[in-house]
Amino acid sequence: MTPWQLPETFPSTSGEVRWGRLGDSGQDPVVLLHGTPFSSYVWRGVARALARHHQVFVWDMPGYGASEKAAGQDVSLAAQGTVFTELLAYWGLDEPSVVAHDFGGAVSLRAHLLHGARYRALALVDPVALAPWGSPFFRLVGEHAEVFERLPPALHHALVREYVTSASSPGLHPAVLERLVEPWLGDLGQAAFYRQIAQADQRHTDEVQGRYGEIGCPVLVCWGEDDAWIPVAKGRELAAAVPGARLEPIAGAGHLVQEDASAELTALLADFLQRQS
Repeated sequence: MTPWQLPETFPSTSGEVRWGRLGDSGQDPVVLLHGTPFSSYVWRGVARALARHHQVFVWDMPGYGASEKAAGQDVSLAAQGTVFTELLAYWGLDEPSVVAHDFGGAVSLRAHLLHGARYRALALVDPVALAPWGSPFFRLVGEHAEVFERLPPALHHALVREYVTSASSPGLHPAVLERLVEPWLGDLGQAAFYRQIAQADQRHTDEVQGRYGEIGCPVLVCWGEDDAWIPVAKGRELAAAVPGARLEPIAGAGHLVQEDASAELTALLADFLQRQS
């Protein structure tokens, strides 16, 4: 597998963030946000493709991937929205284009609507944006996180593998699956996995859901038609709630569109971003 590393660090209010930059500094900036339980690794192919014509910023949210994981850490959607706003200021990006997946969608929406972050354009990929959300498994773990934290490591490993696998419709390459699971293993990783689920609270999307009509930048909504985590009907509902938003369903893709239909998603994003240049 092609290596994926985030060489830079940023001391955010929720812990050290690992981040990286691809492409020429003179080109229009694009920031990619991952979701849960993933990391910037899911954007590796898209990021490298977009970097041909853009300066691309990628980062792992606190509590995820290569970023800091610590007991008592605030990794809620509210905290991540604050961290993203801090990062934009640190990078000196006044109005970048933003591409956000899953929880990253909620983070980008909170940063925009609550913290004043401005975007040239916003592409949302199977985002967590509309109530109700959270699978039965997600809710069960959230209600009993302290029990799941004590699972034997082998059982925890199997559970995370099955959970991540369910995000894909055609199935994940074994090496990709293990790379996605690896940050959640070991004492720190296991605790962090259940911590982020325990802190996932629908009120953090309820606070902004009624304000989607205020979004003034161009918005593209991409959705895997076979998404078993958040049905494509939510995509149609979200596109209808945002003025001028366009919905692009992607056939044969599940929730993890970046893995299931990377070429199709990249083409849609590249075309959308090019139109805003």
